[in-house]
Amino acid sequence: MCRLMGYVSPSKTSFPALVGNHFSDFVALSSQHCDGWGLSTVDKSGSHTLLEKKVEAAAQSSTFDDTVAKNVADGALLHLRWATKGLSNSENNTHPFMYGDYSFIHNGSIFPPDAIAPFIDPKFLPIIIGDTDSERYFYLLMTQIEKVGLVEGIKSTLKIIREHGETTSLNCMLMNRDFFVTVSEHNTQKKPDWAPDDYYEIKYLPTPEGVLFASSGWNQPGWKSLDNHHCAVVNRSTFEIEVIDL
Repeated sequence: MCRLMGYVSPSKTSFPALVGNHFSDFVALSSQHCDGWGLSTVDKSGSHTLLEKKVEAAAQSSTFDDTVAKNVADGALLHLRWATKGLSNSENNTHPFMYGDYSFIHNGSIFPPDAIAPFIDPKFLPIIIGDTDSERYFYLLMTQIEKVGLVEGIKSTLKIIREHGETTSLNCMLMNRDFFVTVSEHNTQKKPDWAPDDYYEIKYLPTPEGVLFASSGWNQPGWKSLDNHHCAVVNRSTFEIEVIDL
């Protein structure tokens, strides 16, 4: 289980600048989600840089604060990892995962982790470097998006996973230079025993400075909820948000 955050903005900014004083509350979630952190940027101009992945808790990392504050972009994804039981803590298993101009982060589990591997285009198999269900989820998305387009590719990916694997949550964020997509798809009955009822909830905040999406568990005054079984697609040219029933 993990925590997700992403933004797109009309101008270059950073997570601390855009989120403000409550960003430290989100980072504090790494006391539980402590198996790694990763940050990627996807500028609308087309540059795509993985800034850093670390197999350590963000709040305890010697590089986290500088990395998220000093590396600015008009789009970025941030992931705090709590590893699925049985999957190793390694840089290869740490999110984000990237292909072309796409970057991807996931919260949840698919059992068994390789249940969906047969449905991934064989061309992607040699570039899978870790053993997580999340990385395979990403390349199944890439397979289906290349076949039928962005939104239909997301829908067909979720259908395949539901039919061939057991899941807790398929919540994810997917970004390229044109779109920022957040998927809210989860089973509230399979949250961790200690977690509150809204553990899998995803919220968002549109502002003139940018559009933020994030997992729950920290102070988010004024944020809207993205309903379960829906995705939100942000057009990075217009910043319009389309919410789609999955």
